Amino acid sequence: MKSHHQSHSSTSSKAHDSASCSQSQGGFSQPQGTPSHLHELSQYQGSSSSSTGTVPSSSQSSHSSSGTLSSLETVSTQELCSIPEDQEPEEPGPAPWARLWALQDGFSNLDCVNDNYWFGRDKSCEYCFDGPLLRRTDKYRTYSKKHFRIFREMGPKNCYIVYIEDHSGNGTFVNTELIGKGKRCPLSNNSEIALSLCRNKVFVFFDLTVDDQSVYPKELRDEYIMSKTLGSGACGEVKMAFERKTCQKVAIKIISKRRFALGSSREADTAPSVETEIEILKKLNHPCIIKIKDVFDAEDYYIVLELMEGGELFDRVVGNKRLKEATCKLYFYQMLVAVQYLHENGIIHRDLKPENVLLSSQEEDCLIKITDFGQSKILGETSLMRTLCGTPTYLAPEVLISNGTAGYSRAVDCWSLGVILFICLSGYPPFSEHKTQVSLKDQITSGKYNFIPEVWTDVSEEALDLVKKLLVVDPKARLTTEEALNHPWLQVQHKI
Repeated sequence: MKSHHQSHSSTSSKAHDSASCSQSQGGFSQPQGTPSHLHELSQYQGSSSSSTGTVPSSSQSSHSSSGTLSSLETVSTQELCSIPEDQEPEEPGPAPWARLWALQDGFSNLDCVNDNYWFGRDKSCEYCFDGPLLRRTDKYRTYSKKHFRIFREMGPKNCYIVYIEDHSGNGTFVNTELIGKGKRCPLSNNSEIALSLCRNKVFVFFDLTVDDQSVYPKELRDEYIMSKTLGSGACGEVKMAFERKTCQKVAIKIISKRRFALGSSREADTAPSVETEIEILKKLNHPCIIKIKDVFDAEDYYIVLELMEGGELFDRVVGNKRLKEATCKLYFYQMLVAVQYLHENGIIHRDLKPENVLLSSQEEDCLIKITDFGQSKILGETSLMRTLCGTPTYLAPEVLISNGTAGYSRAVDCWSLGVILFICLSGYPPFSEHKTQVSLKDQITSGKYNFIPEVWTDVSEEALDLVKKLLVVDPKARLTTEEALNHPWLQVQHKI
């Protein structure tokens, strides 16, 4: 794996350095329209001879823009004009002290150069919600004429303090917390601002006076502006970032080399896992598999990935207790075609679980993508893999029976898919040590899952049948991805 060595000219300050994505003087960058990514999947399936069926949807408008991957699209750049010799160059305007990054279509980035900004539908607002794209959204009428304002005041030691003040009828939220009408709260770097609903995130506030970029490698800073933390794990964290050239949002997975170099022997295996994940992601191209955009090999690994703004499937299931059957069908179909693509390309994922299925938006109808290929294996000369890896709840019986010493095949992924479908339909896992003396291993190897009849009363027989045929202990009798795609449950469109 090669490291980045591309160099860029340095800039004098963070405010100037980050201003390449939008006009200064409080100007707006205009986002362009976005295609539906559910439509992208449909087009992909139409051009692929190996895939089966059409994309299900849980509503009549499955090809709406709710399936967009990133609500902030690229912004076209203009070439600088040369200044005639007899003409004096214009004085540069004041440097912005903050930036609001737009998180949705219809909103634009704002560089803050003045001390006070009003936001709302009223035309007197410095930031007016009046774009045609924004007017067409169902949330537009929930925004107040004067919804909120952002301002800064001089505080102790000649330092500015930035505030956000709520003036709305339906609420302004900072990091999901309601401010309250007529109330204010300090606004800190990387805070998320939501309007009317706590999940309706519209802006990320970026304080240009705070220099927190210097901790990252220069080659990364030259191309990306790092923002808030999206999640963290044993070996690192995932951050939101913005590409300087386009203002497009991305996710950057930071994997600490030091943490696993000083850790246990298991953690020491992380380096090969990282390189395996990068190798796999680079060779894959499918609308339901996360795409790698860039890799920086510095003191730590920095893997730049497309950003999925809907979060993990796990959180979606937990938040809703369970998913509607039609929604399960939409998501599961996409999982199947993605795993089928992996298998056709000689790859076993080996760690499929709801945490590794990402959603493109907060909308119910949206594109999903499979991620986290750290445990994946590329099939070589043999079609059988060995070693015990993956998350126990989702491990196939043949893996547990052999303790990783015997060979197993791509059927392990189909078992994991069956567990995921079970959880989505019912809201609880099929195998658990909760309220039972039977070990998790014994439950899985015997194929005896926890079936609560009253939970499944409103689930169709076809859906339950597919679950049963995936959770088969004998891997040879278990459905393949192709057989699952041809199952009656995925052919009955009138249920959606």
